[in-house]
Amino acid sequence: MPTHGHDHMIWLLYNLCFPIIFLVMLPYFLFRMCRRGGYAKGFLQRVGFYDAGLKAKIRERSRVWIHAVSVGETYVALRFMEEWRQVQPDVAFVMSVNTSTARGLAEKSLNPADALVYFPLDFPLVVRRVLGLIQPRMLVLTECEFWPNLLRQAKARRCPVLLINGRMSDRSFRGYSRVRLLFTPVLKLVDCLCVQGDRDRQRYLALGVEPDRILTTGSAKYDVALKDPGSPEKAALILGMAGMSASDLILLGGSTWPGEEDVLLDYFMEARRRHPLLKLVLVPRHAERRDEVVAAIHRRGLEFVQRSRGKAVGEGVSPAVLLADTTGELRHLYTAATVTFVGKSLTQHGGQNIIEPAVCGKPVVVGPNMENFLDVTAEFKAEDGLIQVDDEAGLARALDSLILDKSLREAVGTRAIGLVMKNRGSLRVTVGRAIQLFGAPRGA
Repeated sequence: MPTHGHDHMIWLLYNLCFPIIFLVMLPYFLFRMCRRGGYAKGFLQRVGFYDAGLKAKIRERSRVWIHAVSVGETYVALRFMEEWRQVQPDVAFVMSVNTSTARGLAEKSLNPADALVYFPLDFPLVVRRVLGLIQPRMLVLTECEFWPNLLRQAKARRCPVLLINGRMSDRSFRGYSRVRLLFTPVLKLVDCLCVQGDRDRQRYLALGVEPDRILTTGSAKYDVALKDPGSPEKAALILGMAGMSASDLILLGGSTWPGEEDVLLDYFMEARRRHPLLKLVLVPRHAERRDEVVAAIHRRGLEFVQRSRGKAVGEGVSPAVLLADTTGELRHLYTAATVTFVGKSLTQHGGQNIIEPAVCGKPVVVGPNMENFLDVTAEFKAEDGLIQVDDEAGLARALDSLILDKSLREAVGTRAIGLVMKNRGSLRVTVGRAIQLFGAPRGA
């Protein structure tokens, strides 16, 4: 059991090291911000300065503060807020995000009663200022976000802290295990951790979390995908503007990362000789990478349409490739795919969400690196609702077999959507636990 002196040393060490690390990383952060764009609006919120209108709105009523890092976590947070509001219509939220893309998504979907801010830097004075303004009744973190100063000061205010849709990747577990003496006291500030699977539960236990503070709920992304599935009509409109039709075979690369577009383009160049109706749709995970993907397409001499330009092709023109370099359209395009490859799994590590295409009843292929979705991937593989390959050659074989065999595509897709239906309900359990904490006496 850490002593008071030990705890004090931990916070002192963190607050000495974090500013140094932040300054070292600042040029990279600024580069990312400039490249992605959209950060100018509300930038000062990162150091706790809000305009008068936003401050007045926040102070109108008691609120739950919910934090989501990027787009995937934002979808979960929005769905969680909606589910809670169905039980307690008067609950109000302040939602914080880290990225401009997540902010754009939240602005479109957030309930008018709620407020939206950028997440503040985890410096003691900044956190104190923001907590003093929001005065949250509860702090809700999404998936894997543990900021020591925020948690410590929230605890000092007797503000309950809840983690929802929690996960612990291989990489995170290795890193946290190395600094367990520093990290375990931070975890002890979280009142309840709602985690996706037993693997996540075991890892949090190994890091010193008491068993009665962990609740295994399954992945909330099943509920998210079922609540807001893609629209085949919108997909048809997008493809039609690109000169593609329902009779085409659509190979969709969803949430691709560097290197994966090259693999898919090379496969497509070779495979369309065998499959004349085959078309390729590429949806990079980060739209700001559009120029390098365009360059990759140009190198292969392929005719293509770039979605962000918003130009429809002429009648009778049928480009080979659509680059969907926009935000928020991937779930619609999944409904039109003949077969889908989900990225960050072949040339990169971590994996992206496989549940969105699964809910469309589409066959999904991934590479070997699905560390962020280990339990979900394992369950899909066990039920033959997913095809996982080891390398580029395996990807080509899997894509060929699915493109050639309609009955195989339908069988894999049917098993996939069956698994989604079987695993729904995580958010209902999570909201129940949140309401228990919300209603508990301060400091209980």
